[in-house]
Formats: sequence, structure tokens, C-alpha cells
Amino acid sequence: MARIEGIDLPKTKRGVIGLTYIYGVGKSRAKRILREAAVDEDKKVSDWSDADINHIRKALSDFKVEGALRSEVQLHIKRLMDIGSYRGIRHRAGLPLRGQRTKNNSRTRKGRRKTVANKKKVTK
Repeated sequence: MARIEGIDLPKTKRGVIGLTYIYGVGKSRAKRILREAAVDEDKKVSDWSDADINHIRKALSDFKVEGALRSEVQLHIKRLMDIGSYRGIRHRAGLPLRGQRTKNNSRTRKGRRKTVANKKKVTK
């Protein structure tokens, strides 16, 4: 079991895909890390030796990943909210930030539908 940056990498996956389980590592960064560590990217995680894992850890130490990256992203979002920018207001309201329409979609950001009752007409 390969454990890197506090994440247990899946043993059955290829190296490139396994590294993407780490927050802040996508496919292209995973390829670059494996190239720097001189590990074959098609090699399964279960086939990595201890030396391979140490080389990967060393190559990964150049990047900000997991906890440090998460806290940095949260600080950026908090800054946007504090200065009252448009994006910060949208974060605070839990709405989409990047210009998507919200009349019909965006249920992921807005949450479950909240039905609002119609006003009753006054009869004379």
C-alpha cells in the first residue's frame, strides 16, 4: 500500500491515475512527477518499490498539495468575501460564480428545491 501525503493510493490503478487521488495533482502533473522520479507511468501502484515511492515523494515535495493547497484556496475565497467582490458575494450566497444561468439549473450549488406557495387571491 503506497501512502503519499496522507493518502492511500489505490493498488490496482496505474501510477498516473493513482497520483491523481492526491488533491492538487491532475494527470499532467502526475506525468511530470513520475518523469522526474524516473518511474514508468504505466507501472501499477502495487508494483512500485520503496525506492520508487521515495523518489515520487521527493518530486512531489516541490508542489503545494493536500492540506496546504486546501487552506490556501480557502484563504483566497475568504479574501474575496471580505472585500465584497462579485465572486465573494456569490460564494457567500452559495450561487454559481462564473456566469452560469440559475433560472433552471445550478441545483448543485443552490441545493434541493424549496417550493414557495402562491399568494392567495382576496375574494370580495
